[in-house]
Amino acid sequence: MDSMPAFELKRPSSVAEAVALLAADPQARLLAGGTDLVPNLRRGIERPPVLVDLGAVAGLDAIVTAPEGTWIGAGVRLSRLAADPSVAHAWPAVSQAAGAVAGPGHRSAATVGGNLCLDTRCVFYNQSEWWRASNNYCLKRGGDTCHVAPQGARCHAAFSGDLAPALLALDAEVELVATRGTRRIALADLYRDDGAAHLTIGRDEVLTRILVPAHASGRASGYRKARARAAMDFPLAGVACAMTLADDGTLRTLRIALTGTNSQPIVLAGTDALLGRRIDDELLGTVGKLVQKQVSPMRTTVTQSNYRRQVAAVLAQRLLQALAEPASAPASG
Repeated sequence: MDSMPAFELKRPSSVAEAVALLAADPQARLLAGGTDLVPNLRRGIERPPVLVDLGAVAGLDAIVTAPEGTWIGAGVRLSRLAADPSVAHAWPAVSQAAGAVAGPGHRSAATVGGNLCLDTRCVFYNQSEWWRASNNYCLKRGGDTCHVAPQGARCHAAFSGDLAPALLALDAEVELVATRGTRRIALADLYRDDGAAHLTIGRDEVLTRILVPAHASGRASGYRKARARAAMDFPLAGVACAMTLADDGTLRTLRIALTGTNSQPIVLAGTDALLGRRIDDELLGTVGKLVQKQVSPMRTTVTQSNYRRQVAAVLAQRLLQALAEPASAPASG
């Protein structure tokens, strides 16, 4: 890796101070755990003149229960989220996703907000400065061609955050704060299908907390991922599922979300047509076909795209089948 570029470090003590610093310098970047940003700094991918460190901002590490649901602060460490028994009980998918991120050292530093806002990744992008220069810069940073799809007009770098699909499956929302005010949006609206600009968040906005709605606590849920190395890698494909069963064993609700295959985490379309049916081989076959049709893995990793497509489908099928087991099925209500 290259040496760290020079930058000025700002340490605000409040969200208001943080957004003011962002508004004052459009090139400033937020720093939370640093597990994604710091490697990009050392590779020369990012060279912000100012880093706004959120580590001292009060309240970002809180988990608070309210009538509308549970608010998870963007500064909550993934290690804490993975180890919290109340999280594991209410939303197993969130606990499992947090525990599947990298290794213990990374999880002790990485934050919820950072994982949700993780930069997209590609084998042509996440390289040293000299490698990218010698191989012609890609469309995502410094070039005019996506080496994954040279005939296309956009970047196909893949989003690989683990928490996003788990929270998407639970209908989560996020709170964004800027100098002009606060807004609350569906988590799905935080993303767009463009590897070079996959976040809709403004440069002067801070993601402060995430709402898991109260109705999500009654769902059986889980998260599974495939990766090249079990100890630390980003997902080649990751799947989260949340569901409830009626008294007769048929599906009452079903929501499936995926990561690692597209430039944004996606919520699987077409699952409403499966409601009222039992989870059998025919339904699992339909789920597999839906996944294979909607994921679009490209040559962003050294693993073949078609393999990742098939893995995503199998992960979804196995996870849904596991959640349908009597021991995992939630009580109806």
